[in-house]
Amino acid sequence: MRRRSRLVLEDGTIFEGISFGSEKTQTGEVVFNTSLIGYQEVLTDPSYKGQIVCMTYPEVGNYGINKDDEESTGVHVSGFVVREVSPVASNFRSQETLDAYLKRSGVPGIYGIDTRALVRRLRSRGAMRGIIDSSDRTDQELLDLAKGSRSMAGSDLVREVTPSGASDWKEGFHSPFMTQIAKAEPRFKVTAIDYGMKTNIARCLVQSGCIVRVVPGTSTAEEIMQGNPDGVFLSNGPGDPEAVTYAVDAIKKILGKKPIFGICLGHQLLGLALGAQTYKLKFGHRGANHPVLNKLTGRVEITTQNHGFAVDPKTLSADVEVTHINLNDQTLEGIRHQGKKAFSVQYHPEASAGPHDSSYLFGDFIKLMEQSKN
Repeated sequence: MRRRSRLVLEDGTIFEGISFGSEKTQTGEVVFNTSLIGYQEVLTDPSYKGQIVCMTYPEVGNYGINKDDEESTGVHVSGFVVREVSPVASNFRSQETLDAYLKRSGVPGIYGIDTRALVRRLRSRGAMRGIIDSSDRTDQELLDLAKGSRSMAGSDLVREVTPSGASDWKEGFHSPFMTQIAKAEPRFKVTAIDYGMKTNIARCLVQSGCIVRVVPGTSTAEEIMQGNPDGVFLSNGPGDPEAVTYAVDAIKKILGKKPIFGICLGHQLLGLALGAQTYKLKFGHRGANHPVLNKLTGRVEITTQNHGFAVDPKTLSADVEVTHINLNDQTLEGIRHQGKKAFSVQYHPEASAGPHDSSYLFGDFIKLMEQSKN
């Protein structure tokens, strides 16, 4: 028999629903994702560390869970909120239900609440700390726990998701339906700094012709430059970029020495290393349908996004060029520094899940390394 569960926000708002997955009590920053599919990729994206994610699509879980769609070694969200959770997983690739997956991962879920009302509140008030609980605690006890939980601003979460040591990644894509990147022969040595890197990013690098060495996000500039790589990749990851001071220091030391390509948190860290500032967005961008203008080509790309912080374009130096802009709110989505051979985007060109409009960026990284070697 299903237990009653509650989601309590730090402003005192209470949503009552039904528990699924683990019955563990968990706090986190409550955010929403507008994707129609890709819930497994959301659950396993390390960038969601410390967050309770609400899916705006009304029914989740209908195609189940399978090992191939994981973006890391496990679930990273603190909690999961849906309108309806499907009891049936109808897909030939499915290996278990969403309910069983969350239960096995020790992550609580809540369904049967008005997710539209929750999202409207988050849009008007901003992302808030919250708590999912199916125990007999009072509403006031839960509110106090939510208010006392960790704030995303100022939090260094990279240390909680980055690997403990270096490794080599050799896997590309097994199916042509999973990518639009043509398979290339391995030619360039790339050091990928893992601040919480999605698996599909590593696959895209290999697919593009990179020999990928993955190093922890805590690596020093000297450790990053070991083996004399042809280029350096800065990955996505969770938390406040301004709290990851060790990464910014390392990037500053390698700027101009090797071509650099950054995605998401990597974009923010590159911006900080170039002297800009970051700030926290009211409710962030999370979903697979965000329009971005490529100012270099004039084309609009539909992108996958997951971030709660952004680089402030007003703080960019004159030698940093703005390359991409979000068409929903005009926030900064891409930069480049031609002199230092570095560029980055705020969104996710590897998609997973989402459109492949921006996969050309991996090719741009290859071209930059080619030019650097000539």
